[in-house]
Amino acid sequence: MSECLKDKVAIVTGSGGGIGRGIAMAMAHEGAQVIVNDLGCNPMGEGENAHPADAVVAEIKAAGGQAAANYESIASVAGAQRLVERAIDRYGRIDILVNNAGITRVNMLWDMSEEEWDTVIATNLKGTWACIKAAAPHMIEQRSGRIINFSSDMALRGGTGVAPYSASKAGVLGLTITAGLELGVYGITVNAIWPGARSRFREAGAEWRGKYKLGMPASDRTRGEKRPPRTEMDPDDIAPIVVYLARDEARDINAQVFRASMGKLSRVAPIGAEQAVSKQGRWTQTELSETVPQELTSGLENPAPQSDDPVWRWMV
Repeated sequence: MSECLKDKVAIVTGSGGGIGRGIAMAMAHEGAQVIVNDLGCNPMGEGENAHPADAVVAEIKAAGGQAAANYESIASVAGAQRLVERAIDRYGRIDILVNNAGITRVNMLWDMSEEEWDTVIATNLKGTWACIKAAAPHMIEQRSGRIINFSSDMALRGGTGVAPYSASKAGVLGLTITAGLELGVYGITVNAIWPGARSRFREAGAEWRGKYKLGMPASDRTRGEKRPPRTEMDPDDIAPIVVYLARDEARDINAQVFRASMGKLSRVAPIGAEQAVSKQGRWTQTELSETVPQELTSGLENPAPQSDDPVWRWMV
């Protein structure tokens, strides 16, 4: 066992499998006492099952670590509050909060129901806020804490059929930056991860994608051919940067976004103009017709050009 998180208490939401499991295991290996939170639902947020959380707790204990299970849904303030209270009751404090839990629903935005939209937003965005809200008073009192949220590059590039997922993950970016500004003065850092890893989300909505023939070239759509498999990306590869951001050493890294995938790490630049032009006074349409194509959009391609025979690209 390593010592870099010794005596720290961590909550990892959605840690009954995939990326969350890897984070919980890694934090326990580094000496943290971990609350393994997982509702045990499927990627669509349906169902409940205590086994995933219990299984990860058993793995951690078998490896010599300390962990306890929690099965709360974090989609409500009450559930998030009970989760944090579980950590306080069991281990006496809360030092690290990893907001990894997330779900998706798959449908074109014009066919999506209100229930589908609300369910995803409630877990992915409201749940992240609710857990921060519950943990923040304890971290403020002790003048220290590490919060790591999970967003997605789909927050900015989007994806077909996953409007609430993309919107929720964009919301997590804004929440991360604002929370970092509000909590940083108390010694609490708030950062976000864009993970690239194999997960159950990649299999979500397979039947629906078949309906729309997503990702298939026009010549293949009537034959229903499957897409070639994606390159395997181990979800455990995401854990190291999360552990690092949870360390005391990372005390001055705040309100930042990091991308992690297959051994590659990068810090995402703040959202803003990468190219800029300026002038005195208000732009005219004639000036814009000349300037925008030359200075701002040269080389850009429409990711979804108009077509009489549309085919959408599945981007999760």
